[in-house]
Parts: sequence; structure tokens; C-alpha cells
Amino acid sequence: MVRIAFLQNNYDEFGAIAPLLADTSINDILINGYDDIYIERGGVLEKTDITFKSEKEVNDLAHHIVKLVGRTLDEDRPMVDARLADGSRVNIIAPPLSVDGTSISIRKFSPRKRSLDDLVAQECMSEAMSEFLKVATACRMNILISGGTGSGKTTLLNAISNHINDWERIVTIEDAAELQLQKAHVVRLESQPAIYGENPKDEITIRDLVKNALRMRPDRIILGEVRGAEAFDMLQAMNTGHEGSLATIHANHPRDALMRLDTIISMTNANTTIRTIRTQVASAIHLIVQVSRRGDGQRRVAFISEIAGMEGDMITMNELFNAGKESNGGAISGENSFKWTGIMPRCLRRVAYYGELERLSKALGVRIPKV
Repeated sequence: MVRIAFLQNNYDEFGAIAPLLADTSINDILINGYDDIYIERGGVLEKTDITFKSEKEVNDLAHHIVKLVGRTLDEDRPMVDARLADGSRVNIIAPPLSVDGTSISIRKFSPRKRSLDDLVAQECMSEAMSEFLKVATACRMNILISGGTGSGKTTLLNAISNHINDWERIVTIEDAAELQLQKAHVVRLESQPAIYGENPKDEITIRDLVKNALRMRPDRIILGEVRGAEAFDMLQAMNTGHEGSLATIHANHPRDALMRLDTIISMTNANTTIRTIRTQVASAIHLIVQVSRRGDGQRRVAFISEIAGMEGDMITMNELFNAGKESNGGAISGENSFKWTGIMPRCLRRVAYYGELERLSKALGVRIPKV
């Protein structure tokens, strides 16, 4: 698999799908065949009436994309990850791996940078949730954002990062750079796959970049996605002076996120016991924010859970906020569906240290005595 970046931003080169790329309301463009093109808009998939003339035209487009940056798409390298000039991600998979012909998937880059206040206005979370996350960011809590594909993890990470102090140095690490941090002091790192041929390049993994980032004097490290050996190094960083770091992980529930960390770290650190791994996780991560895409296509913050510590070999969590249950039609509307569970966060001393107790008190709607 080869990851490349587009050199031009000219949608006319994309033929039949140029109008789809120009439409800012569309999130994804999925080409399953020359006459089978879907889009995702507002969290809902819909088939378009746009078609290519033939499978050859789809294949020609795929090769044109790769040719622009001097690569090839053939039986030896039938998969390519690309990044357009506007930041949109493209995946191409061709025969023999793609049985029914060349498939092209485009996750579009959104030029609009959403804030936590925007997410409240869109009923993705409540005002109390938003204020709590602002407090957590100001108090340099380590936050893991969990969710499925297309659930809004990156959008939420971008929104939370807006509340990092301007004087802090941030290092971001991603497979394909797509974070849109609106901060002054940001260093963006992107991994590099192994490239063979006339101009070979060695693979630079996410783990390599995490290790290197520790030598760059970061105040916070933001990891686009945890999914491999870098997970253990990220926990070490969080535990050794890089508080306030953020990361995302693919999981459907906060407890599933912890289980996935168990699996990832134990697979890449065979000599480390499960108890040791869980102790590291419990001491490194303060909050898990679960995002989900509901039956009506709405993306919402489903849970905010706080890591409470260890009981025996198990990590304990307190559920601080939840989004209630879906109606029969799969839709939830209105801020009243979001609830604070009434459990007082354990982080009060940290919040008091950073002078945010009054703000937290207003967010929860209760009087918090000084600690």
C-alpha cells in the first residue's frame, strides 16, 4: 500500500464525480462500480444518479490519480492511500483484490472547523458536556476519544483542541494528516509507508514518530488514532509529563476501548502482563469520550466516562454523562436527552489546582465545596 499526496486541487480532473467533490454537504463519495456511486450526507448513505461510462473510465481515473505523483497501480501494488490537496482522503483498491473492478473511496475534507459550541448547537452534546470537556482540557486531562468509523472522532478531537492554551507546543501524529488544529504552535507529523522501486523509502511508523515526538519538547501530543505498537509508547508519554494529550481509538463503548487497548498492547509487548498494562492505562488516561452515529445518522457524544482506578486486575470507570436511549425511530432530539449521571468527578483536586472549580460547578449545576 502506498500513501501519496495530491499535487493539484482541480476537481475537473475527476470527471463525473467533480460535482460531488465540490459539494460541501457531502462527507463521503463511494465508487463501487462505474454505474454504482454512493454518497454520505448528514450521516446517511444515498445512491446517486451519477455514473461513469464504463469500468475502464473508473480504472483510468484511478491510474490518473496515481500517475500525478509518479506512482503505479498494478497487481504488485493494487492498493493506494492518497490525500488530496484539500486534505480529503482517497483509498483505491483494484483487481485482483477488488473482484468486481476498481473501487475508489473518498472521505472529504471539511473546510468548516467546528467548535464545541457548534456541536452543542447541532445537538451532538449538551452545554454541560461541552463545558465539562473545556474544563478537562484546561486542566490537562488525558482524553481518549472512542467511536466507530465515521462517528465523528476527528471532528470532536479538533473541537476539543481549540481549548488548549495558545502558548502550548502541540505535536500531532497521524497516518494521513487530517487534523485541523486552530492553534499557533503546532508541529504536524505523518507516517510514511515503505516505498519500493527507483526511489525506495524506508517505512516510518506511528510508533517511530511517537518516540521522536518525545524529543521535540511537546507540551501535548495528539495521536490521530491508536491502533498498533504506538499505544504503549503513548501511555508512557502521558505518564511522564505530557499531560493533556489526546488520541482516538476505534471502539463501540468505553469498556470496549479499554479491552482494545489491552489487546493492542499485549500483542506488541508480549512480556508485559495484563495487570501491568491496565495499571499503565488507569494511571495515564483520565477520560474516555464515546461518540456514536445513531439510527437517524446524527453523530452524538454517547458517554463521557472517567477512569476511577483499579480494583484487583480490573480498571474501574464512572459514567459521568450519557445521551439517553434512542426512540423507536432511531432518533433523539433535544438537550434533555443528555444527562449528568449525578456522579461527582474524582478529578476535583486537579480541577481546583487549575482554578476551574467554579466553572465545573456551573457546568454540573451543583455547588462544589472547595477542596
